[in-house]
Parts: sequence; structure tokens; C-alpha cells
Amino acid sequence: MLNEFFKDQLWLGVFQAVVTVVLALVVTLVGRWWKIHLEKEVVIALVRGIVQIVIVALVLVALLKGPELVAIPVLLGMIITASFVSGRRVKGVAGSIWVSFYGIGFGAGLVILLMVLAGVIDPALTSVIPVGSMLIANSMNTCAQALERFASDVKAHTGQVEAGLALGAAPAEIVTPYSQLAVHSSLIPRIDQLSSLGIVWIPGLMSGMLVAGTDPVYAAIYQFSVITMMFASSGLTSVVAVLLVQRRVFSPAQQLLLRPGAPTAPSKKDRAA
Repeated sequence: MLNEFFKDQLWLGVFQAVVTVVLALVVTLVGRWWKIHLEKEVVIALVRGIVQIVIVALVLVALLKGPELVAIPVLLGMIITASFVSGRRVKGVAGSIWVSFYGIGFGAGLVILLMVLAGVIDPALTSVIPVGSMLIANSMNTCAQALERFASDVKAHTGQVEAGLALGAAPAEIVTPYSQLAVHSSLIPRIDQLSSLGIVWIPGLMSGMLVAGTDPVYAAIYQFSVITMMFASSGLTSVVAVLLVQRRVFSPAQQLLLRPGAPTAPSKKDRAA
């Protein structure tokens, strides 16, 4: 219907965005009625989202004309930003931003590097930046999910953890079950992506390749490869992040620092990151 009123593509896009924002706000108000208060977060996310994506689109137009090495600082910047987003979602863990940085950097960074070297990802900027951003974004979500699940499980079982410490068990041994559950739960969405690929979910990358005239079988196989890389990078990220965060919930004297209702303020390292 909007196509009939707006012939200019820019204005069409603006009003399409307005309609989707109204829908998002309606959903947020429904949540408020159910006493789920996300109004501030949603509004901030909507404003940041539209501003950021427009700026990135304009910047990418210029960057995609540059040399291939431009991809390195661009992807590194994405990893740093993803670390802040993921780390700040976790309450009660000092240094969570650094944990996220190491996890996402190792998981997504290593997979991107290996796949470029293997020729799975084309080193051209038009390929490595979009695909790399997908891997980083999925690693960010997985990292946040893993850290939040680990923190919530430890808080919910404070008594068991302290009892284990009192009996002389090693901190890493005590929290191992919670670490395993955190990694497992964080990877469920990635596994669902793979299992529902092409039936429930038709990714935009494959659709774009088909529109561009790419062989449909190759487009499907390449999309499968990208989703598989997402799983691999997310898995590595989740494992590394959880292993690192285990050390941060205990003091040097092996005392539990993570407790219900006592969130830890961001550390000096996090504020300087």
C-alpha cells in the first residue's frame, strides 16, 4: 500500500521504518501491560539501530571501494562493539566486557581467518565484511546468552557452591555443571538455525544470490556453509567465554563473589576498554 503513496525510494523507506517502529512500540506496550518494563531499552535500541545502520550503509559504500586490508580494522571494530554489547548485558560479573572480547575475538576471529585462508570466504570486501559481520553478530548473541545463563545458575545455586567450597572442592569443579549448561543452552538457537534452514527460515544471503543470478544449488550450499560457520564461531565463543568467566566469579581466596541481588559494578578495565 505504501508503494502507491510514495514513489521516491527514500521516502518509501522512511515510512516503512515508521510503520515497523510503531509495531515494535505496540509490542512493548503490551509487555508493559504484563508488567514487563522494556520501554527505555526498546526506545534506545530503536534509535541507535536506525542511526547506526544508516551511518554504516554510507560508510560501507566508501569502504567497499578500498583495498582488501580495510576489512581488518572494520571487523576488529565490530568485535570490540560486540564485546561491549554482550558484556554489559551480564550483571554481577566484573570484567565481563573483556571476557566477551576474548570469546568473540577468538571464536569469530579465528573462524573468519581460517575460512578466508581456506577459500570458503572470498577475501573481497563485498564478501568478507558481510559474512564476517554475521559471524560476529551471532557470536555476540551466543556469548551474552552463555554468560547470562552461567551467572543466573551460579546465583540460583549459591548454597550448593559454597557448600562445595567448604568441603574443599576446587572452584572450577563446582561450577562445571553450570558451565556445561550455559554452553549447551547458548548453542540451541544456532542448532535450530541449522535444522530449520530452508524450511522455516530462508536467509537473505541466499535470496540475494538468487536474485543476482547465481546458480540456485550453489547459493543454497554457500548459505549452508555460512550457517555452519555461525555455529562453529558461536561454539568457540561460548566455550572460551564461559571458561574465562569461571575464574572471575571467585576471589583469589576461592570465595564466591557472584551473589543474588548484589551486582558488581564494571571494573576499571571494563570502563577503560
